[in-house]
Amino acid sequence: MWGVPLWPLTEQQTLEAVDQWIATVPEPGYFITANLNYVMLSHQHPELEAVNREATFIVADGMPLVWYSGLLGRKLPERVAGSDLILGLCRLAALRGYRVFFLGGLPGVALEAASRLAQACPGLQIAGVEAPPFRPLSEEENQALCRRIRQAKTDLLLVALGQPKGELWIHRSRHEHQAKMSVQLGAAFDFVAGRVRRAPRWMQRAGLEWLHRVLTDPRRLGPRMAKNACFLLRMVAQDALSGPQPPKLHNHP
Repeated sequence: MWGVPLWPLTEQQTLEAVDQWIATVPEPGYFITANLNYVMLSHQHPELEAVNREATFIVADGMPLVWYSGLLGRKLPERVAGSDLILGLCRLAALRGYRVFFLGGLPGVALEAASRLAQACPGLQIAGVEAPPFRPLSEEENQALCRRIRQAKTDLLLVALGQPKGELWIHRSRHEHQAKMSVQLGAAFDFVAGRVRRAPRWMQRAGLEWLHRVLTDPRRLGPRMAKNACFLLRMVAQDALSGPQPPKLHNHP
């Protein structure tokens, strides 16, 4: 949609696709949970075109994308939120014996998230936990980080480096760290660690989680949500003037 290829997957189908890739494909893969902000960033950062094109698959982590796909007659089945998906991924990893590496977040957040998920998912194998500095890593530092991930025999790499930094890093470094499957999960570490409270379930079901986040962190998220809203209105208006084409939804991976 609007240049980002979305796969019509449910959360369960996403987990099955991840499981199938890790179990059967020798090459490192990655997938993207794309919300409206990520689609907007894809228009602002030309280098994301290759990131999106080469992703194993991309799911819709945003109700505006799900709603609008329905208006165009090719409805996506549901929102696949990274903040929900993290628990399912860790349950899958515990069941299959996959080794999980947690990368990113503020100091202590990834460690707390990993600890809580290990308690919630008995048998979960933590391959490693790291919180790199927010400054750009030197080439030597990045190579050392990738080497640690590789030597930990990581099956599933969960990244929280922010958009689009996380997606760009995964795309650029996947052949160096060689994790079998990687994904950038945004604020999922903060939610699991209890640093940020998620919206009540009724707001999530109503597609109002964005409003809850703005109300709880207006200074940081208010401007971003305003930009997202302007982008959405511009793209809808553009479709109205040019005659929208149905979104190109890919088959199941």
